[in-house]
Amino acid sequence: MTTGNRPLSPHLQVYKLPLAGKMSITHRMTGIIMSLGLVFFTYWIVAAAYGPEAFATAQALMTSWFGMIIVFGWTACLFYHLVNGIRHLRWDTVRGLEKEDLVASGRVTIGLAVILTVTFWIFAAL
Repeated sequence: MTTGNRPLSPHLQVYKLPLAGKMSITHRMTGIIMSLGLVFFTYWIVAAAYGPEAFATAQALMTSWFGMIIVFGWTACLFYHLVNGIRHLRWDTVRGLEKEDLVASGRVTIGLAVILTVTFWIFAAL
């Protein structure tokens, strides 16, 4: 069976995803990352219940450079997922579904997620 000059389906190496498509994939990834981050957070909470020595070990891990990167990434995912979820709720009211609105709300979502993450960490450092 020959394909001749029949057009081939585009794939990710050829097709450029629009911003809404990239944000949809990112929304799913942040949901998974938040679930995995809850394991880290649960360890910290459970260590507090086990006593001062266990909590000191968990606290040392959480405040290490590795722990701070994990917690920062988790909060960034949390705020992105939250703001993008609100964007999806707006879509459920059948508003903002035009192409220009999708791009604008996508940029606002990314901007708000960055602002919320940075603001959280500024207040957490105080």
